[in-house]
Amino acid sequence: MEKTRTPIPALTEFKSQGKNVTMITVYDYPFARLVDTTPAELILVGDSLGMVIQGLEHTNPVTLDEIIYHAKAVRRGAPNTLVVGDMPFMSYQGSPEQALASAGRLVKEAGVDCVKMEGGSYFAPYVKKIVSAGIPVVGHIGLTPQSASALGGFKLQGKTPDEAKQLIEDAKALDQAGVFAMVLECIPAGVARVISESVSALTIGVGAGPHVNGQNLNAYDILGIFDQFVPKFVKQYNKLASEISGGFSTFVNEVREGAYPAPEQRFNGGKEIQKLYPVD
Repeated sequence: MEKTRTPIPALTEFKSQGKNVTMITVYDYPFARLVDTTPAELILVGDSLGMVIQGLEHTNPVTLDEIIYHAKAVRRGAPNTLVVGDMPFMSYQGSPEQALASAGRLVKEAGVDCVKMEGGSYFAPYVKKIVSAGIPVVGHIGLTPQSASALGGFKLQGKTPDEAKQLIEDAKALDQAGVFAMVLECIPAGVARVISESVSALTIGVGAGPHVNGQNLNAYDILGIFDQFVPKFVKQYNKLASEISGGFSTFVNEVREGAYPAPEQRFNGGKEIQKLYPVD
């Protein structure tokens, strides 16, 4: 059966049906095409591209234009998968009006199906503004990389009763504002379970344990390509970094030794050209 894009209303029914959703983070056309051949319902074009693709120390320098550029490529590669466009740092924090304008650009210029934005209760009015305009929103609480400095770095959130209570309140506020899903990143599994049971929105875990409504991992982590740092919650289903590096090295060695290009990789032309300009 050919895969078709799951409508968001149908996706939200997964929760009552006890079905888990899957979201894979990619940034380009080739990877998007590969994800589109799988049953994954969602692709996230995340601002993590700053670290994974651009080699930056954090996500904050990523611009809305850069997200749009990558999301357009992903959209072309994955016509049958829902595409989530990330709202990068300072593309929405200024005001609900700015948030709506940025979300509108992602939908209109990149063709994403919905947008994702970090933040808790404070941003509930921003979410409501976007949703009221007809743009679906995915929330994001817990470890929010754009606020990593304020949170004390990339580490577990909700470790204390007060922190856990705040996360639950944030989730409820976003739920009431109209998000259809929310990412729960790096929070204790028990807290994630309470959140999932307290909101109607889908909960998608990134290091939040099994008691959520789905999971998200980065393609580069799944495949073992980005191996400079492997978070505790990541499972590498392949370890391609060494294989890719080995392929590059083999190419270099064959070029140096004259083994590449071999006869089967050459264009020799017709008999007349070969007679006038012999190769060997």
